[in-house]
Amino acid sequence: MRPWARSLIAVCAVAALEASVAVAGESDRIQTDRPSVSNSTSTVPPGAVQIESGAEYSRTSVGGSPAERQLTLDAMLRVGLTERIEVRLDGEPLVLIRGERDDTGNGDLSLQAKYRVFDGREGSWWPSLGVLPFVTFPIAHAPHGANLPDFGLIGLASFTLPWRLSLDANAGVGGLGQRPGGFLVQGVASAALSRELGERWSTYVEVFFASQAERGARDAVGFDAGVQFFLTSRVALDAAAQTSLAGPGPDYAFRAGVSVRFGR
Repeated sequence: MRPWARSLIAVCAVAALEASVAVAGESDRIQTDRPSVSNSTSTVPPGAVQIESGAEYSRTSVGGSPAERQLTLDAMLRVGLTERIEVRLDGEPLVLIRGERDDTGNGDLSLQAKYRVFDGREGSWWPSLGVLPFVTFPIAHAPHGANLPDFGLIGLASFTLPWRLSLDANAGVGGLGQRPGGFLVQGVASAALSRELGERWSTYVEVFFASQAERGARDAVGFDAGVQFFLTSRVALDAAAQTSLAGPGPDYAFRAGVSVRFGR
């Protein structure tokens, strides 16, 4: 065999190997449910543990009173049980409020489970489908919580679209603990459109809706946009900005965080 032919074969072999490694790395890349509001149908691999944490600063105008500023530290622990099921703990270890009334405390703790019911077929527009039931335990004191449990069920749909786009859509209903009066039924919905930018970057835009969180309050509509940077296949950094479009909500909010997967 001629030397140039051997060289050409070697180059093609190296290129094929690099391509296979890149594909394997991308398929094994960490999948997070932050910084967007929407959740995807992807679950943590069985036996793996994933920690998603970050900080958020927000400013909310209050009529006739000084604007309320809030700094929140949040953390979520996700544990994969099977290829389709994960359990998670989601909480806010620290909540700082500054405004007409200053307060420092913690938020409530939520126990959740995610079950991917159906996998979308490759090349098909039919989405992956899942459900996310949750119960929120009232471990926070007012004004960080109502000291009553919340519960609900959220339906999940994840679409794989052309041009490296994807869409995560959520819709659900829950019961919010209220004093007095028991529970208030609340509906929520959101949709996040994401796009991969090369091998390490991803960006998204999102709109979300929540019906009244208190009796007599207004429904809320918000918008946010953000970016993720995949430092490695197991570590992702993120940042996002949010604003309120209608109803109660922050004038603006900024959040940033890091997600790490351990195990598989």
